[in-house]
Amino acid sequence: MISRIGRGGFDWRNGAALSLTLLVAACAGQPHAPVVPPVTPVKPQIPPVSEQAPNPVPEALRLSHLPGWDQSDAFVALEALRGTCAYKKGRGFAAVCQTLAAEDFESPDQVKSFLLRNLQISPVNTDVAGLLTGYFVPDYDAVTAPTAEFSQPVRMRPDDLVYVSGDQMTPPQTGTKAAARKVGKKYVPYYTRAEIEKKPAKADYYMRPEDYFFMQLQGSGFLDLPDGKRVYAAYAADNGYPFVGIARVMVDRGILQPNETSGDTIHAWLAAHRGPEAQGVMNANPRYAFFTIVPDQTEPNGAAGLPLPPGSAIAVDPAFHDYGDLFWLDAHAGSNALTDAFPAYQRMVTALDTGGAIKGDVRADLYVGHGDRAGTEAGRIKHVLKMYRILPFVAGPDAAASTK
Repeated sequence: MISRIGRGGFDWRNGAALSLTLLVAACAGQPHAPVVPPVTPVKPQIPPVSEQAPNPVPEALRLSHLPGWDQSDAFVALEALRGTCAYKKGRGFAAVCQTLAAEDFESPDQVKSFLLRNLQISPVNTDVAGLLTGYFVPDYDAVTAPTAEFSQPVRMRPDDLVYVSGDQMTPPQTGTKAAARKVGKKYVPYYTRAEIEKKPAKADYYMRPEDYFFMQLQGSGFLDLPDGKRVYAAYAADNGYPFVGIARVMVDRGILQPNETSGDTIHAWLAAHRGPEAQGVMNANPRYAFFTIVPDQTEPNGAAGLPLPPGSAIAVDPAFHDYGDLFWLDAHAGSNALTDAFPAYQRMVTALDTGGAIKGDVRADLYVGHGDRAGTEAGRIKHVLKMYRILPFVAGPDAAASTK
């Protein structure tokens, strides 16, 4: 920030006055050139949408009919469209994205005018009430050398972890992909969490064990270092075992009561019992995720391989939708809203991610950002959802191509 007070006790206002006095004295008696007032350039005014040429999109298909359109954030929609353009490239959206690249928007009205003229609505089973949830990427403290507190190495994908078809395993497994290690000529299941944690690791970053466990559950996280640097730990692979929630384990062992199994409570218990006791509880979940470090990442990547714009990206079920698909969310908290939850989410979003719990055609998980504030918001989203697919508008005989 720029300070308004000069250093060393100098009052810049008095200094300016003194300079002006000396300048006037020096110029006394000298002829003055005519003063030409500066001309302020006038920016061209963009006419309102209603005054522009007729909208080529058929009335019934216009985005203005979407619930919440008038109150929606135009720049959230713009980021969603840019995400779709980054992934779709030439598939269906080529003409819209090419036109978008040449635009320079200065106001929300200009953005919405562009969207209204270039996109159209296609409902997604709007008679069915789906579910909108939220997710985020946490921030964690980390160091570059192990300590008593930061004892957990951030493990990269090991060289001996391979993926093979299930019928190649010993014993055989169902499924097309299984995590394995090779013993002689056989492929056997990879090590469990307990076995992995007993192995030595040479790592570049170290975390608190309970933070690392939760980062594995989330799938990724930002690591904040003591020198102010930040790196992104992205999911790289896992050991192939099914996930086991430790909340039930802790209740069954009498560690927590059934009404005490929130994520915050579990995290606090693991931190207070850091060491063999906490590790024994975490080992009840045999699934183990490995990471790769991305130094300059400012936002996490989704399953589509692109950065997730906060508030403008969703995870979907790939059995029903493709990555890069563009949607309008109409989601309401209803009477079962959690405390301080936003009552509605009505916005344009792009599908750039997926998740194990995201199943069905009217199902979405909204990425809200990273850090504690985003985590609080994500935890409050459990909204009844309707979805609308947004397609590029193509007039004439090429219209069919816009649905691909």
